[in-house]
Amino acid sequence: MPLINIIPGEKIPVAPMNVRLPAWRIPGWLLVFWWLARGLFRLTVLAVRYWWLTAPAVFALWLRAEYGGLVLVGVVLAVVAGCAGWWRWHPSSWLRFGWYPLVSRVRALVVYRRRWASVMATCGLATAFAGDRYVPQLLKVRCDRYGDELTVRMLPGQIPDDWGQAAERLAYAFRLQQGQARSTGRPDRVVVRFMRRDPLAGVVAPLPVAEVPDLGGLPLGVREDGQAYRLRLAGSHVLIAGATNSGKGSVLWSLIRSLAGGIRSGLVELWAFDPKGGMELAAGVPLFARFVYDDPDGMAGVLEEAVKRMRLRAARLRGVTRQHVPTVEEPLIVLVVDELAALTAYITDRKVRDRIKESLGLLLSQGRAVGVHVVAALQDPRKDVLPFRDLFPTRIGLRLTEAEQVDMVLGDGARERGALCDRISESSPGIGFVVLDGVREPVRVRFSYLTDDDIRQLGRDFRRLCDIDARDEQEVTR
Repeated sequence: MPLINIIPGEKIPVAPMNVRLPAWRIPGWLLVFWWLARGLFRLTVLAVRYWWLTAPAVFALWLRAEYGGLVLVGVVLAVVAGCAGWWRWHPSSWLRFGWYPLVSRVRALVVYRRRWASVMATCGLATAFAGDRYVPQLLKVRCDRYGDELTVRMLPGQIPDDWGQAAERLAYAFRLQQGQARSTGRPDRVVVRFMRRDPLAGVVAPLPVAEVPDLGGLPLGVREDGQAYRLRLAGSHVLIAGATNSGKGSVLWSLIRSLAGGIRSGLVELWAFDPKGGMELAAGVPLFARFVYDDPDGMAGVLEEAVKRMRLRAARLRGVTRQHVPTVEEPLIVLVVDELAALTAYITDRKVRDRIKESLGLLLSQGRAVGVHVVAALQDPRKDVLPFRDLFPTRIGLRLTEAEQVDMVLGDGARERGALCDRISESSPGIGFVVLDGVREPVRVRFSYLTDDDIRQLGRDFRRLCDIDARDEQEVTR
């Protein structure tokens, strides 16, 4: 027994402290009752959660008990016939409100919820604290023709970029092709999309041409959800980067085709630059107000002329409006450059190269508000080749040769958010990812493909028919 010293020289014995917890004896019948109540509560929760299974089952049992098996079979056949008639009469509404909601619930139960906790742990999205395990909550699964969208409540401390980095691992864990994460309007939620079938596997045919182009949404191709992709040209410049045979021509000609109605009416002027000797853009000469190729000095001169037009227009619009509206008298000017690196890096004449860089810098920094836009394509996205790539608000990454090039073209972190440009197959030209300033998530698109015959027919059908004055006279410089 330990001793405690109260008075110097005197020790008094003290009993040890009792730290044992009291034991409660519970009767066996009470424990059984508790287990039954707990099981009944869980069954009730499951029955309410999966009402789309329990409600038909209860109704079928009641129908069988009250009216017999023949009536039950008749009701089932009537429901099947009604669904078949709905599908036959209006298939789009049947798929939207009947079939896909059912598929979503079944896949949520069979594919995702069954393995959710284990997949979250192996992909590094679950955590443990004070002996308890915390797993992100799967809120909703929505299926469509091409893939599944999962709405998830993230754990505290997680951000959508964490899910973007793990999206590919999640797709493989659920035996699917590709995954991509995007943020929602709520800060605690993220949407993860998995693709079951690629809607971009086939070639996209040329899209219809509008009489008046919608500069806020030019149709250029198809998105991975099967919907038409529309590019916003108003107030923007467009950069297209991709390796050889990646489909840069598809993007350029899709854009030119979407502007063809405005070219014919005089609302749009195309100034084309083809440093590769005119091989890519020569077939569309009837569509161009300017077409320059081969001569670097001539290209520098046309760019300087565009700068003069831009400054004159800015002087006329100063104090009148902050955004140019295209008219026949003041058309939208679009400069299309097939290989930008040939103008900014590969010209041996330093003075000419500096003139081109100065003009392009002015056009990119000042041209959007006055209706002068630059659409440029290149293969090499390095900074020394294109020093002002950050001046392009809209950037399109086609197939690239290296993973590092993805962030060079589309911005830091684009590849982690799903823009796998380096994994695009060589057999799928025209597929790429589009990134807009202010929008974090890239959009996967396949652009329409125009054959040489399509391009020549486009030039014949939509050639420039408006009368232009001497200042805007069409010329071909060599």
